Amino acid sequence: MTSRGWERFLSERDKEHDQRRGKQELAGFGEKPALVLIDMYYSVLGLERQEIFESMKTWPGSTGLEGWEAVDRTAELLAVARDNQIPVFHVKGMDNLIKPWIHRKRQPSAMSSEMKKKGMEIVDEVKPIPGEVVIEKSAPSCFQGTPLSFQLVSLGIDTVIVCGETTSGCIRASVVDGATQRFKMGVVEEGVFDRTEASHWMNLYDMHQKYADVVGVEYAKQYFQKIGAAKPVLSITISGR
Repeated sequence: MTSRGWERFLSERDKEHDQRRGKQELAGFGEKPALVLIDMYYSVLGLERQEIFESMKTWPGSTGLEGWEAVDRTAELLAVARDNQIPVFHVKGMDNLIKPWIHRKRQPSAMSSEMKKKGMEIVDEVKPIPGEVVIEKSAPSCFQGTPLSFQLVSLGIDTVIVCGETTSGCIRASVVDGATQRFKMGVVEEGVFDRTEASHWMNLYDMHQKYADVVGVEYAKQYFQKIGAAKPVLSITISGR
């Protein structure tokens, strides 16, 4: 069995339980996937590629270099999705949103309004192109209070593949909601990121056991390519005299 990153956070009891009861094979995806990118903006990455504690000096919510690595892998998958006509959705928090679900006190931001605005921009590496839907959300889940479900249903989507941040927050909330709405959910392991390692890996483990298939980026690429190859090719016959 292939080793997974979460194994180093499991106790011996957990490992025994996993052998007896854990997920042994993927549940599988459907025939009509969409790629959903969640909260991939500068406020969680920074304008420069810096180690997390250095980046936090300017961007307190930064995820550091791990976040940028995930962005780069997501960009690879995004290119494959576009090449194979897989629908792409970008979901981000609403500008100037007060987050009532955050249950801890925060210091007032010292950032200028220009910096705050820049922080809410989707990073250039995965920025939307014409034809891709951008949805703003006011809750951790990209399904809660947004038109995402309606958009997916209208396209006949049966599988939602997600990348973005944070693994323990908006990714998990979105995956649970998507599974509740009966979509087949996929999480790209190298395409999601968080601020703390333990939270990242244990939430990946838990989602994989219950709500989604956690797959590698190469697996996701091959899946999109397989879907793309199965699409009918339109041929135009030109008749002359």
